[in-house]
Amino acid sequence: MNRTRLTLVLLALALISGVGQGQTASQPNIVLVVADDLGWRDVGYQGSDFYETRQIDRLAKAGMVFPQGYAGAGNCAPSRAVMISGQYGPRHGVYAVNSTERGPVELMRLEPIPNRSGLALSQVTVAEALQAAGYRTGIFGKWHLGGKDGAEPGEQGFDVVFNSRPDPNRRRDEPEDPKGIYSLTRAAIDFMDSSVSSNRPFFLLLTHHAIHTALESRPASLAHFRAKRPGAQHREELYAACLADLDDGVGRLVARLRETGQDRRTLFIFTSDNGGTQQSSQEPLRGNKGSYYEGGVRVPFIAWWPGVIEPGTVNQTPVHNVDLYPTFLGVAGLAAPPGKVLDGESLLPLFKGAGELKRNSLFWHFPGYLDTPVIRGRDKVFRSRPVSVIRKGDWKLHLYHEEWILDGGREKLATNKAVELYRLDQDTGEHRNLANREQGKREELLGDLWRWIKEVNAPLPTVRAPGSSRR
Repeated sequence: MNRTRLTLVLLALALISGVGQGQTASQPNIVLVVADDLGWRDVGYQGSDFYETRQIDRLAKAGMVFPQGYAGAGNCAPSRAVMISGQYGPRHGVYAVNSTERGPVELMRLEPIPNRSGLALSQVTVAEALQAAGYRTGIFGKWHLGGKDGAEPGEQGFDVVFNSRPDPNRRRDEPEDPKGIYSLTRAAIDFMDSSVSSNRPFFLLLTHHAIHTALESRPASLAHFRAKRPGAQHREELYAACLADLDDGVGRLVARLRETGQDRRTLFIFTSDNGGTQQSSQEPLRGNKGSYYEGGVRVPFIAWWPGVIEPGTVNQTPVHNVDLYPTFLGVAGLAAPPGKVLDGESLLPLFKGAGELKRNSLFWHFPGYLDTPVIRGRDKVFRSRPVSVIRKGDWKLHLYHEEWILDGGREKLATNKAVELYRLDQDTGEHRNLANREQGKREELLGDLWRWIKEVNAPLPTVRAPGSSRR
C-alpha cells in the first residue's frame, strides 16, 4: 500500500468513526507502558523473592492482573510488530531481530525463512488508526521496527517521537538517568500534560529500554540491593537495581495521571515485550527470552482504569499483545481500518467484567533459529529452532519443524520428538510432555494449528540446509 492510498484509508476510518480532531475530547486516553525483557517472575506480585517492584505491585492491586498474559513473540522486534500491527507474525514477516539465521549454521537442519527486519510502511498501525480519529500520539523510547524493511515511528502514526537512548545496549555512565528511564518518563509526562492542555485525547506508548542489557542503575538503588539478603531464586544485584529504577519511573507516570485527574479517563496497560533473559530464572516457568516455552513468552500484564476496572481483580483468561490493537479501538469507539485484518480480540468485556472472549486459541510462529540456549530449554545450542505453537484452553502444543519435515512427520510422532504437548493448568513448568499419552488432544491441537498455518499462509522452512552436520 503506498502512502497516498494509506492516507485515504485513514481518512475513511475517521469518516466511518464519525469523529474528527475537534470532536474527540471526551474519548478516553490510552497509555501503554512496555518494559524490555521483563520476565513474568521478575515482579513482586508474581512472587519474586529478591527484586522489588512496589509501584508495579501497587498498580496491580489497583487494577486487573492477567497471570496468563503473553507477548507476541519470544524476543523484541517480532513481539512489538505483533503489538503495533495487531497481526500475528506470518502476516507481517517480522520473526526475529535482524535475522532468523542466528547461531552455528552447520547445526541448522533447515534453511530458515528470511526475516523482515522492520514493520512495512503499508501496515496501518494502531497509532495511525487512533491518529486518524483525532488522538494525539506519542512514542517515547524503543521502536525497533525501522531499518531497511520498515519505517520510523513518525511515518507510522506518531505525532511525537522521543528517544533519549539511541544505543541502549551500550553502557553509558549517567547515574541520574540509567537506561534513560527518567528522561523518557519526563518527556512522556510533558506529552500527557500538553495533550490535556490542547483538549485532545492521547495515545502514549512508553517503551522503556530497561531492563535490557547493558544493565545500569542509580547508585543508591544498587547500594540497597548489595545490602539485601539474596533470595532463593533471584540474587542479581544490578538487575534488581535497574528494575527498581524502572519501577520508580512507572510510579511517577501513574502519579501524574492521578495528580491531573486524568486517571479516571485513561486506560493504562503495563506489560513486557518478551520473557526475562537468562540472567533471571523464570521458574516455575520453563525457558527464557527467545524460546517459546512459557518463560519466553508469558509476561506481566496489568490493566488499570479507575471507575471501569474493578480494583484487585485477577483474570485468568489467556491474553496476548495481539489483543491490544482491537482493545484500543474499542476504547476509542472505532471500527477497524478498512481492509485491516486484526488477529486479536478486544479485552474490554474482560475489563468491564461483562463476559468472556470468543476465541479459544492463541498462536506463535517462528520459522528460524536463535542462538544461545535458555534455562531448562530443549536445545543445548539454540534458544529456539523452527517451531509453531498453539495454546488452546489449558493445553499447549509445540510443533518443531525440523523433526516434522525431516524425521517422518505424523507417522513417526511416537519417536521423532516433533510434537510436545503440555497441560498448563497442571504443569505450568512444561515438565511432562503428554504428546504420546494424550493422542486425542494432540491430534485436536495439531489439526487446529495446521488450519491456522494455512489460514495465515505461515511459511515453513522445508529446504534441508546444505551445511547441516546432522542429516
